[in-house]
Amino acid sequence: MSVRVVLADDQELVRTALQMVMADTPDLTVVGEAGNGVEAVELAGSAAADVVVMDIRMPGMDGIEATRRITAGPSTARVLVLTTFDDDDYVYSALRAGASGFLVKDMALDDILAAVRVVAAGDALIAPSVTRRLIAEFAGRPEPVPGPRPVQGITEREREVLTLVGRGMSNTEIAQALFISVATVKTYVTRLLAKLTARDRVQLVIMAYEMGLASAPPR
Repeated sequence: MSVRVVLADDQELVRTALQMVMADTPDLTVVGEAGNGVEAVELAGSAAADVVVMDIRMPGMDGIEATRRITAGPSTARVLVLTTFDDDDYVYSALRAGASGFLVKDMALDDILAAVRVVAAGDALIAPSVTRRLIAEFAGRPEPVPGPRPVQGITEREREVLTLVGRGMSNTEIAQALFISVATVKTYVTRLLAKLTARDRVQLVIMAYEMGLASAPPR
């Protein structure tokens, strides 16, 4: 079954490029294009979108507010933020608004298409470079996140997995770091999602930061 996609970007050239690529991809169908946040919110519902590929800087209602309205409304569409590298300051706000992923526009088109599929399937992801920026943003706050706090209801191993998820590591990387199988990591992540009532992996990343489990890597 084809994934129904809405493209929201104020640059027509960007929308056209993505539309052309998706037109040649059997499992992805563009069902609408929006030039601003208001149109994106409307199309997310009226076009029965599965995924909204959302820019942040748009006239009128920006992508962050549009994301917040889409994820809080009746639409079941998930939001994948796709923006320029200079928009890193908005990463945290976009994820807190409910975005299921955050990518930068200089990524390969195949990677962007793969990300749409991942988000449509109910998973979440953040570009590695964006994860590093997100960590740096927390580390550079005037009032740094305090030291790790006790997390009720999870085991020590689950806490270790949550810490590594917060650092932006993939399941394979976590498995290698903890000397366990990828299948076991997936089990731990599933348990964390349930125990912490997190919507997806992105929320786990945010929780890890807010709990003081993730910090900037040593320089």
